[in-house]
Amino acid sequence: MVVSTVAEGDRNSAVPAEGRVDPLGGPFLRTRFAVPSRPAVFLERTRLTRHLDQALRTPLTMVNGSAGAGKTALVADWTAGLDQPVTWLTVEAEEQRPGMFWAYFLQAMRASGTPLSDRVHCPADPSRVSHKVLSEIAEDLVGRDPAPLVVLDEFDRVSASQVAEQLEFVLQHSGAGLRLVLVTRNEPMFSLHRYRAAGALTEVRDAELAFTPQEAATLLELHGLRLPADAVRALVERTRGWAAGLRLCALAAQQSPDPQTYLKEFEADRSTVADFLLAEVLSRQPGETQDLLLRVSVLDRFCPDLVNELTHRTDADRILAELYRDNAFVEQLGQGWYRLHPLFGEILQTHLRVRSPGLEPDLHLSAAQWLRRRGTLPEALAHGAAAADWDFTAGALVDDLAIGQFFTGLRSDDLNELFSGMGPESTGPATELVRAARDLAQSDLDRGMAHLHHAEARLAVEEGDPAAAQLSWALLETVAARLTGSPARAEQAAETADEVRPEVPAHLLDKHPELPALLLTHLGSTRLWAGRYEDARAALTEAADCPGGALTVLPREESMGHLALIDYLNGWPGRAEHKALAAMTETERFSLPQPSGSGIERLVLAAVAVDRNELGRAQALLDEADELGHETQDPVKAAGRAIAAARLQLARGNGRAAMESAAPALSTAVASPWAESLERVVASTVHLAEGRAETAAEVLRNLPDDQPAWAVEAARIQLAAGRPGAAIDLLDSVPAGSRPGPAVTVRAALVRAQAAEAAGDADTARRFGAQALLAARRERLRRPFLDAGRWIRPLLATPSLRVLADGWLLPDPAAAGGPAGAPPPAPVVVQELSERERDVLRRLAQMMSTQEIAADLYLSVNTVKTHLKSLYRKLAVNRRSEAVRRARDLRLL
Repeated sequence: MVVSTVAEGDRNSAVPAEGRVDPLGGPFLRTRFAVPSRPAVFLERTRLTRHLDQALRTPLTMVNGSAGAGKTALVADWTAGLDQPVTWLTVEAEEQRPGMFWAYFLQAMRASGTPLSDRVHCPADPSRVSHKVLSEIAEDLVGRDPAPLVVLDEFDRVSASQVAEQLEFVLQHSGAGLRLVLVTRNEPMFSLHRYRAAGALTEVRDAELAFTPQEAATLLELHGLRLPADAVRALVERTRGWAAGLRLCALAAQQSPDPQTYLKEFEADRSTVADFLLAEVLSRQPGETQDLLLRVSVLDRFCPDLVNELTHRTDADRILAELYRDNAFVEQLGQGWYRLHPLFGEILQTHLRVRSPGLEPDLHLSAAQWLRRRGTLPEALAHGAAAADWDFTAGALVDDLAIGQFFTGLRSDDLNELFSGMGPESTGPATELVRAARDLAQSDLDRGMAHLHHAEARLAVEEGDPAAAQLSWALLETVAARLTGSPARAEQAAETADEVRPEVPAHLLDKHPELPALLLTHLGSTRLWAGRYEDARAALTEAADCPGGALTVLPREESMGHLALIDYLNGWPGRAEHKALAAMTETERFSLPQPSGSGIERLVLAAVAVDRNELGRAQALLDEADELGHETQDPVKAAGRAIAAARLQLARGNGRAAMESAAPALSTAVASPWAESLERVVASTVHLAEGRAETAAEVLRNLPDDQPAWAVEAARIQLAAGRPGAAIDLLDSVPAGSRPGPAVTVRAALVRAQAAEAAGDADTARRFGAQALLAARRERLRRPFLDAGRWIRPLLATPSLRVLADGWLLPDPAAAGGPAGAPPPAPVVVQELSERERDVLRRLAQMMSTQEIAADLYLSVNTVKTHLKSLYRKLAVNRRSEAVRRARDLRLL
């Protein structure tokens, strides 16, 4: 390559080039024609230099990016690899005058060794150039092979449209004799659309100039810094891959004793990055534009109308368009919205506080009010909180009927953090409702109910239209009723909601379907606590059928989990399992964080697993449920856990642990009949096992007779205590219309079979044994037979019953050599695997690690873990190897 070079000692000197002077009579500065040297630590970016190779085939190339984007270094590196002369001209402000521009253009070509002929005259007037000179230049370039390559660096300094028009004239009339490369911060005033349409333009824009995480990691390594991949990605996100920002950060981090922490936490406003941006971007703008940039620095995104609101101007549309066009670190988001480059925004915000102390809260409040009027609630809340105007912020949330979002799992963390700065000085009804919602969502009952009481008192004297606030209060009242086990309180709150709902604007109710879904869920839960199964089922079914997609997914999941528990309590484990799995799938469908929800469906699945004698799976499900809201004071969930945990401990022979599990420490307004019955049945079982038959029978005295499941459990214990008559009386007392499920009827049949066996009636014993086996086989209920005791073994050995028990309860004699004590076969897959779960399963079979699966499927590690948990659950396994083996047995692989 042939380019002009300048000795280091001459770079800042001004000497004539080839005895010529510019139109002002001064010497041409040779440094303007030198290809800039690359930094000592420089990263070659092959993907971009290959792209620039197209510039040799198109008449016009534009490298357009913000200050510090690495434009000049990229083009300089690219030209270093060419085998033809390169004309380089670094444009300065003097080139606003056409005569000066073209004089330097011609001198640059001479300096690079590609001069034009002597017939081309250098302009003598610095302010103008004749059309004749332009024609001579274009004519002289026609037919050149190879076509001269001219790079005009910092072309954005040429703001005179006349120069751009003249350049375009020369480019157009030189045929294929010129290759022009413009390095600029903004779009030149060329007819770029024509070049694009003709395929005659090569472009490298700001987005392409941004460093990728891989490039950034390599650049940092060149500076002696090695960072984990996630730290590099975070730095690239914060800098948007901005070349100068990355380099300046790396240089500063080299001086830090802990580079990784510095790059994660550095304060942009106190760094060389700030100096660069303030000097190269902000100070170049007119005063009115600087004021606009400082004011919008408080915004995450902005549109012209919002900017006009904050600046008291009317021309923000024009200014924003110019800033974007000039690559002044203003990014376009589409549909008329913009945002500042993150680092630029941080620096401007600090500069605003110094230049205009006290203005920032006013700007936030103005933005909050503007956004609230236009229905953009999340951003309005964020700016209201930033302004510390809590009455406005809480009022906006309540008036919008969005109080339920504290309980939906979608924005609850954001809202908790947003309102964490609210002090006690704000005491309006809206602020009290928000405090109550925060506390109740975190199961802080004492504080939550205190704030709820204050809100109720203030609403009683509130003027205006408090319908949205009243409905919000009713929702929180049902939450409090559920957590305190107060069915009457929940019913009263539901009535209030029904009365107030017609007064709330319909568009708000349509906007927030989560509110009625939550109301119904909490109402159904309190009814279930009270043992009113059918009333609970009505409310919970309505909640589970609520529309709303992701907005209502958690109340739907909770409602389905409660419905699963009702089915389990009624003795229908298969139905319970189906609903519980559907509840878990509900959150998976919307890609919510896993695990999510209350976990009640996992407790139901754990109880079902105990009934099937899958004790390891039951423990795993209990552990998963405990990970979800382990601080919750929800009595229904606590009682649901008590059922699963107590039965698991009984199955393991841990009587005392079972009694502790069956009696969770709860403080509720009313006792739950089924939770109380569980505690008594477990205690009776333990007393009986420890030889205290009389105590066991006494514990069961006056057990409610309207619950078939507990009546049957009590009958089994009475029979084991040697009281067959009392046992049969209990079974006969079960109402004929109660229609209990197979888990109840199997145990009842076994009690009758044992009573008949004890009375010497073998035929009746076999008949009831057959009934139990037929009902249990469909549901794979093994635990009732294991709990029955030794008497049942001879009965099951009879040929007629052995046939019914083989293969699922007893080892299948047709199986090839299975040991007599082998565990029963695993249950069939109860739910279809998703396509993504099949993808993960196939890679499990290839012995790939979680990280390898994530990389292969372009997923995060956490997402793969979520799929693995779901896959294990559906295959009823706990380990990778078991999943692969089970999948092969089922021919899924």
